[in-house]
Amino acid sequence: MRSRFVALLTTATTLLAAACGGGSGEGSGEKVTLTFWAWVPGIDKAVALWNQENPDVQVNVSKIPAGGDGGYQKMHSALKAGNAPDLAQLEYEEVPGFLLAGGLEDLSRHDAAQYQNRFVDWQWQQGVFGGKPYVIPQASGPMAMFYRKDLFDKWGIEPPKTWADYEKAAQEVRKRGAYISTFSPKSSGWFAGLAWQAGGQWFGTQGDTWVVDIDNPQTQQVARYWENLVRRKLVKTIPDSSNEWFRDLQEGQIATWVGASWGDAILRENAPKTAGKWRVAPMPQWQAGQNTAGNFGGSSTALLKGTKNAKEALRFAVWLNTDKESVDLLIKGGYGWPAAKGAFKGSALDQADAFFGGQRYNEVFATADQSVNKNWKWIPTFSQTAATLTDGFKGAVGGGAGAFGQVIATTDRQTVADLKSKGLQVAGR
Repeated sequence: MRSRFVALLTTATTLLAAACGGGSGEGSGEKVTLTFWAWVPGIDKAVALWNQENPDVQVNVSKIPAGGDGGYQKMHSALKAGNAPDLAQLEYEEVPGFLLAGGLEDLSRHDAAQYQNRFVDWQWQQGVFGGKPYVIPQASGPMAMFYRKDLFDKWGIEPPKTWADYEKAAQEVRKRGAYISTFSPKSSGWFAGLAWQAGGQWFGTQGDTWVVDIDNPQTQQVARYWENLVRRKLVKTIPDSSNEWFRDLQEGQIATWVGASWGDAILRENAPKTAGKWRVAPMPQWQAGQNTAGNFGGSSTALLKGTKNAKEALRFAVWLNTDKESVDLLIKGGYGWPAAKGAFKGSALDQADAFFGGQRYNEVFATADQSVNKNWKWIPTFSQTAATLTDGFKGAVGGGAGAFGQVIATTDRQTVADLKSKGLQVAGR
């Protein structure tokens, strides 16, 4: 099933231009103070470094809940009230929605294109609409497989190279009383990353026309695969990042996690007793010999509507995400995979790690970062799409055969309805 809708990017751009007000503090000779809302762990340390080096432009960072946990609602409320911060952290998937709402500064008005060559191109493109940049890239989440080497060695299991191998390994792990993984019904971003790796591109653009293709063969393949593991009770169905999941990681009840690069911080913080027992391998492939990876997560630094200090805010956003010391501080906080070109070599990522048994495990993620489909785009209503997917999978884990596939089909249809509710035209519907 394939559906298209006309996104009318020019309309969104017009809304944005009309909404953006104020000028820059440039040339005033006065100290500028910027406000910045973010939830990245340790970002306050990078901001402190900026403030130390830039007494004329000070940044006040406010920690807010992660976007889906209330941060975005707070931003939208502030935009409506006219008291939004100068800068805010936005996940890539949320950028189109904020753009449609007229909440982002058009960075082409501030010559942001001069900074494009400092960033990995596909991440830069996550914030480009109608040929104009609207955010500064921060980080992505290339995916690989974290696995318990000690348990695999004990049980005589090789790290699976294909998804067929992964299913066989799941059977062996289950014989030992553990589970190879969990299928987390609430983790829509994780499932999107699996579909991304399989080659199922949910969204894209053709000129001014957005393309929606959630119900595609590749995504259905992923759905059938995980439904098979769920029905055979080869995986758990508890949410990841839950207390039960953390306990299972600690106690060796879950032997792998196909997750994003930022997952290393999750393991360190929540399964400290497993230090030295984990390793990282590439994602299992659908066909032997392939080298593809998905992406799970990713954020940007956005200038929100109404900032009166766009020049200074843009300078800070670029520095935050490209300065070597700043990037290292963000890495140590576990913010994801750097968007800055060449940031891996010589960074805090580029070293052996005792938690992973001395493995230079980020070399696996560096390769994965180069193996992600660079054409993936998001739509303005993805938050609703994610909610539909989550609600569907919550019911499907206890349903009958084919329930996972129905979730995909329903999500495709509901996405069209969500787009229409925003006043967007949907071709063929």
